[in-house]
Amino acid sequence: MTALVPARGRPVKPLRRDKEDRATDALRYVFGPVASGRLGLSLGLDLLGARICTFDCLYCEAGPTDALTVARKPYVPAAKILAELADWKADGNDAPDVVTLGGLGEPTLNSECDAVIAGAKEIFPDVPVAVLTNSSLLSDPDVRAACNLADIVLPSMDTLVTAEYARLNRPHAAVGLDALRQGLLDFRAGYQGSLFLEVLLAAGVNDSEENLEALRTFCRELAPTRVDVVTLSRPGAHAGATAVSKAVLARFREALCPAAQSLVAAADGRDASRTSGTGEGHGPAALAARRPDALAAAIAASVRRRPQTVAVLAAALGQPRDAVQAALDALEQGGAVRRRQEGREIFYSG
Repeated sequence: MTALVPARGRPVKPLRRDKEDRATDALRYVFGPVASGRLGLSLGLDLLGARICTFDCLYCEAGPTDALTVARKPYVPAAKILAELADWKADGNDAPDVVTLGGLGEPTLNSECDAVIAGAKEIFPDVPVAVLTNSSLLSDPDVRAACNLADIVLPSMDTLVTAEYARLNRPHAAVGLDALRQGLLDFRAGYQGSLFLEVLLAAGVNDSEENLEALRTFCRELAPTRVDVVTLSRPGAHAGATAVSKAVLARFREALCPAAQSLVAAADGRDASRTSGTGEGHGPAALAARRPDALAAAIAASVRRRPQTVAVLAAALGQPRDAVQAALDALEQGGAVRRRQEGREIFYSG
């Protein structure tokens, strides 16, 4: 097999396993596809394997951060991630709409994220690669160079008010707000791909007029491809983070993304996929047929990174809702997932 070559010219040869061994493996670093309102069917790559991040955000759907750090290193070697991605493709799965670097923490903490991006492009040459980031490390030229390899970068900027930043994002002491802001601007200056800025609002935390005006000025300077203003729609990591009202969402959206209103699928900030609930996606339709444990393994890997409802999982995985519910029931009985009711919906998480 041809070696995968990252931006810095270091060859990365994916570790390969024979097909019989792969059939019994649980997915460790590849998860989904996940139905995303911004990206379509997104196949996720977890570059950390644990909740390791530069932030410990109140709202994080992955749960509380276990290791708060700014240390970059190969937490999961690129070769392992790319081997599993190649195996996932070899198992006959349809190509996703996008391959996304994300997972349980901040993906740019992995010092081999450039190799992962380059390798994913070789495995899926016609599929764009996206990077989800909280923007905290874009002040580092090496991180900017790695993200430059991606087709889409989705950075976050929730607030430009120092007190709100400390309360909502709970950053590592080394990540100052001014440096974060400037790092994102520096990255934008040299980036030719699509930049989707996300602002997440929590009631009574960062929904102030001061923040709105600061973000308005910042968005004019940054000139992102699009801006998505959202609020909590899944269980957060900590108490104290609740959704803002529809009126607040509308006010921020009108100020920050007037040209992108048609791209916002639902007025309450939820993914468009959540409203479909049909269980008919263009994901791996033969997933359950190929081996009995495949559907359960895919579900477990997906909800470990992101709490989801039965409807969302069914749509993303291209499976009937009753099959997904049966797999979730079995996983819950075995202690692999847990359920939590939020309003009228039930979310499952790992």
